[in-house]
Amino acid sequence: MSATPTIAFDAARCDGCGDCMKACIRAKSAEGDAAQSRIRIARDDDGGRWGVAQCRQCGDPRCASVCPAAALAKGDDGIVAWDAERCVNCLLCTAGCIYGGIAFSPAEGHVVKCDQCAGAPQCVSACTRGALRYVNAAKLYNRWGELEDLFVPGLGGCQGCNTELIMRHTLRRVGPNTVLATPPGCIPGMGSVGYNGMLGCKVPVFHPLLTNTASMLTGIRRQYRRKGRKVTALALAGDGGAGDVGFQSLSGAAERGEQILFVCVDNEGYMNTGAQRSGSTTYGAWTATTPVGETGRGKTQDAKNLPLLMMWHGCEYVATASTAFMEDFYAKLEAALDASERGFAYLHLYSPCTSGWRFPSASNIEVARKAVETNFALLWEYRRDRGLRLSRDIDHPAPVTEYLELLGKFRHLDAAQTAHIQRHVAAQAQVLRDLAGMHPDDGLSHCCSSIVPQAVRHETGG
Repeated sequence: MSATPTIAFDAARCDGCGDCMKACIRAKSAEGDAAQSRIRIARDDDGGRWGVAQCRQCGDPRCASVCPAAALAKGDDGIVAWDAERCVNCLLCTAGCIYGGIAFSPAEGHVVKCDQCAGAPQCVSACTRGALRYVNAAKLYNRWGELEDLFVPGLGGCQGCNTELIMRHTLRRVGPNTVLATPPGCIPGMGSVGYNGMLGCKVPVFHPLLTNTASMLTGIRRQYRRKGRKVTALALAGDGGAGDVGFQSLSGAAERGEQILFVCVDNEGYMNTGAQRSGSTTYGAWTATTPVGETGRGKTQDAKNLPLLMMWHGCEYVATASTAFMEDFYAKLEAALDASERGFAYLHLYSPCTSGWRFPSASNIEVARKAVETNFALLWEYRRDRGLRLSRDIDHPAPVTEYLELLGKFRHLDAAQTAHIQRHVAAQAQVLRDLAGMHPDDGLSHCCSSIVPQAVRHETGG
């Protein structure tokens, strides 16, 4: 079944102003009849938030399945449409919908429901708080879904892990004319390089050491170029295989401008071998090697900012992305793939780890979203000829506590540690503001000497 556009509701942003209902009334009722609103906002006294009653355009709509006259049906555009000619006003649909998305209108004499205003929902346009969003990314999923999945079914990832999502979507787009390197970590650990003599991938894949992923890809890419054959040299590596043990070969390949697409799936630790800390692990985090007890209070150093380190190399393209914002990820993967034909392209993906970070498997995307909304994970891209550009507004973040409280690895934090993390997040955001405001002709050497030292001295005093 194809994905379709939808109206998403964020209860945390809703203040109950009712502007969405007023806009719907104006669009659907010439008389201004409040009963004509296809969306209703109501207070949830138990939860202390506002809730929404609106048609969700369900994939398998219950309203349609209980309708004895077949007056409701989901169309190819994703809208559950009502047919006046068939309707017998039995109102079973109103009982079948658990979301309150279809209701009887006395003024009209029949049921009414949301039709998304032909792709321009007025309720969304009227919402100034951002509680309603028209999510139109379905066309991307549908377009990419038509591409061949180049990983075999049955990879053994942890429940709720989004690394497999990253792997499959990345290789779908990069395509079959690819040589793939997956150094030790979660990606080969789930079977991508195969097991029992069977391959887990439909393209040539090899399992380098943690230390030499980029250098081996360099040799492969150059050999194919000598033969006159164009291939994509792709790495799918964890933060250990990229920023710690593997950094020397990664840095060398980037400095030389090798034609490689290097994707780092950052889950902030060596999760495949027991959740040990890495250079990307956040300050204060519990890991197997930064335990919490009478004296230990988690990691005592701030995380290494690997994407910025890669930018200092003057790569052809560097970007950060998150699976909570897939449209942004798709666009950056397209740009990185194009840039890898001219030089080194580096894509850094924030990948929450359900087991190592200690949160429920169903919350993975919500954790990824909160990381971005609190500026904990900053989304940006750098092009060598254009400089750095922010991918979304970072001037009005949510408090970082909204992110930290979701994760068991931060459950022990005291007030001083939380304040330290908030200061560090703010300092990193300021670095990006300064870099985004610079003209590319100012040069990276100026950036390194004048911006970064002031931003990272928040604890050392040096």
